[in-house]
Amino acid sequence: MRRVSLNARAAIDAANSDEVEVVLLTFDHPDLPKPVRLSTDPTERLSVEPLLYGTRSSWSGANPQTDPYLFILASAEFPSDLEDAPAAATIVLENVDNEIAAILRSFTDRPVVHMAVVLASSPDLVEAEYRNLSVTGVDGNASEVSISISRAPIEEESVPMDRFTKDRFPGLFR
Repeated sequence: MRRVSLNARAAIDAANSDEVEVVLLTFDHPDLPKPVRLSTDPTERLSVEPLLYGTRSSWSGANPQTDPYLFILASAEFPSDLEDAPAAATIVLENVDNEIAAILRSFTDRPVVHMAVVLASSPDLVEAEYRNLSVTGVDGNASEVSISISRAPIEEESVPMDRFTKDRFPGLFR
């Protein structure tokens, strides 16, 4: 069973609620000087020139004053709570800039993605958290870019990691 805060429970149970669920995303890659922090809600104006909105949260070790989560036009599907299914989510970005596709095609190693769901009124209180996911696919068209994230694919695991020798696998050499 998933633990839900009283604020989130009240927002879910209310017929009409002012509470807004916000998805915070952290993309980390060895080629990046620091993690990319993104938010699905323009909680507050961060700067006027350039005009930036975002969410200030201390989730995932971020300093709310110096490392805010920047607002992006996106929708997200949360990972399910199914027992036998791996945590998988989809983030759909509005394709408002031609550079988005170039950036997403520029890396060869998969970045690590951390995802959290918070309420806009309490961005430091995590309602749901999904860590150590990987970007498994990127699809796009003229209007949107869909990023699939999941655990590392099982096909990439080196199984077995040892060589098939008589010493390691005696049952194969009878």
